[in-house]
Amino acid sequence: MQTIGKDIPAVILAGGAGRRIGGGKPDVLLAGKPLWQHVADRIAPQVAALAINGPMLLEGYPQVEDTRPGLGPLSGVLSAMLWAREEGATRVLTVAVDTPFLPPDLVARLQSASAPIVMARTTDGTHGTTALWDVTLADDLEGYLEGGGRKVTAWAETHAIAYADFPETAPPPFFNINTPEDLARAEAWV
Repeated sequence: MQTIGKDIPAVILAGGAGRRIGGGKPDVLLAGKPLWQHVADRIAPQVAALAINGPMLLEGYPQVEDTRPGLGPLSGVLSAMLWAREEGATRVLTVAVDTPFLPPDLVARLQSASAPIVMARTTDGTHGTTALWDVTLADDLEGYLEGGGRKVTAWAETHAIAYADFPETAPPPFFNINTPEDLARAEAWV
């Protein structure tokens, strides 16, 4: 029997500028620890390998270079797909660097749905960058980006997509930190 997540690599998407929080979002401290570390600590036990897509080098984790810099999160998803494909994986998980409260059963729940794309969903909506992607979609995604497309859900919805539903919790499982106010709220939960 296959162990949940042990054939799935993951990539932390950390390529955004983070202007609303003063830049350098991966290194913003939450409870004395950088955001990237919170995310890595949540995801690493659930997957076979973990890498980061962004401008920084993190000790112990491979860096997945952005193949199309400046094109938003879908460019990071494409880079993750290409990296995972080179690693021999058929699917890859992506998560955002500003989501420090990801659930400990994220991969198991995503794997329970069967589709080329499986996105996390809560009552407040779909969390497009928290998803499991079939790497065979990389060429199609590259064409979408070349054609000027930038929206994660708009591209995803052109393929078979499933959703893994997550309950609302405190803190919210996909709460993302974009502003100093968000950071203050997150500090209250840690």
